Amino acid sequence: MGAYYLAIDIGASSGRHILGHLEDRRMVLEEIHRFDNRQVRKNGHDCWDIDHLWQGILEGLEICGKLGKIPSTVGIDTWAVDFVLLDQEGRLLGDAVAYRDSRTQGADRLVEQKISPAALYARTGIQKQPFNTIYQLAALQQEHPEQLQKARSLLMIPDYFNYRLTGVQKQEYTNATSTGLVNAAEKVWDGELLDLLGLPRQLFGPLSMPGERVGPLSEEIAARVGFQTTVVLPATHDTGSAFLAVPAENDQSVYLSSGTWSLLGVENQTAITSEESRAQNFTNEGGAWYRYRYLKNIMGLWMIQSIRRELNGVDYVAGKTRADWTLDVSAGQKQWSFPDLIQAAEAEVDFPSVVDANDDRFLAPASMIAAVQAACADAGQPVPATVGQLMQCVYRSLALCYKNAVAGLSRLTGREYTAIHIVGGGCQDGYLNRLTAAATGLPVWAGPVEGTAIGNLAVQMIRGGNFADLAAARSCIRKSFDIKEVLPQ
Repeated sequence: MGAYYLAIDIGASSGRHILGHLEDRRMVLEEIHRFDNRQVRKNGHDCWDIDHLWQGILEGLEICGKLGKIPSTVGIDTWAVDFVLLDQEGRLLGDAVAYRDSRTQGADRLVEQKISPAALYARTGIQKQPFNTIYQLAALQQEHPEQLQKARSLLMIPDYFNYRLTGVQKQEYTNATSTGLVNAAEKVWDGELLDLLGLPRQLFGPLSMPGERVGPLSEEIAARVGFQTTVVLPATHDTGSAFLAVPAENDQSVYLSSGTWSLLGVENQTAITSEESRAQNFTNEGGAWYRYRYLKNIMGLWMIQSIRRELNGVDYVAGKTRADWTLDVSAGQKQWSFPDLIQAAEAEVDFPSVVDANDDRFLAPASMIAAVQAACADAGQPVPATVGQLMQCVYRSLALCYKNAVAGLSRLTGREYTAIHIVGGGCQDGYLNRLTAAATGLPVWAGPVEGTAIGNLAVQMIRGGNFADLAAARSCIRKSFDIKEVLPQ
């Protein structure tokens, strides 16, 4: 059995510690610890509970120590765009405001007073999303300019946890590109853009690539968890890690990282920053070894997750009030599981309504159910009146978005694609996989499920000498995990 490597993968709803090692030339995974991720209302904003996440990270490391399964290296990945500011003593300034918070409403107009959307896209290649870091910083300039004046560094969320573990501050490339502040061609912070926006250059240091060493655990942390190890950089943006786990054998496949978000695209060697690309809202996120992830953000399973929480009486953010909605749940006070929702959707296959899953109204509504119903009403379509009709509408809408994104991708890259590879937790949704295959006319390969953690581990294992390169890692992934084929019907 080979050395252990530890991926700490933190998503929008939970985090987990997954140990990986090689055994008989196959990658073997073991989940060591899982903890929830939650948002809290602080100082008028929806914020990440950073202290809770930090405790979850430490608890998982302690379990590794108690089990005697000591990782050779550790890598952390999380979602993108969110950040913290630190003062000259390395202390937090302000809160870790979550990207779904409403503070960025209108912030795009503040940025557009200084640089046009076309000029910004030509420099960074990053699609316009209302929550991008560039707009979060514009909002912060209005609300708390003193925080930016006092700050000495900006760290994305995984960069901050690396700092807490090691005392070393590094800014990792793949996550940095999601800010909309990195020059796509030069692959560094765009100094001219920072000056134009009035952002202090001192916050933005050298960018580090996946595979680089951060440092050993600090003495305090090593004593607490019971061992010493080395923290290294995976692709700290979870989508960057997930794309590395796609077991494709050629460049004719579309990649889809399916989770809270659906990230659909391909890998390119150069960024595509044309006006046509901007108009279709494709993005060029930086990847490991400077492989651009050319993709489209689609609202994804967030819609389904939100509906389930709402049906079960759970608010995503404590203190939010759901809007009124009328829906025949036909099941009293039952608790809805994801299989229940799929079964309900399958019973309403003839319900015709669809919505634009990328509509901003679905980003953080008080009620996802009411938002879908309103979108149908606004479009003059039948309004879902049952859970089954609601879910059929959402599922069909997601598949249609995938179809349109694949078609746009083909036009922009000039390539024809022959398959879709889906990785991540969403690849387990067999119903959505079937609808996707039918809508696109392409075979779907579903798996591996733990795509993000596997991609995280792949970088660590390449660094550790277990694989010669990414192609070798992907070959091992194909042999190691169950990958299901779904043919269009």
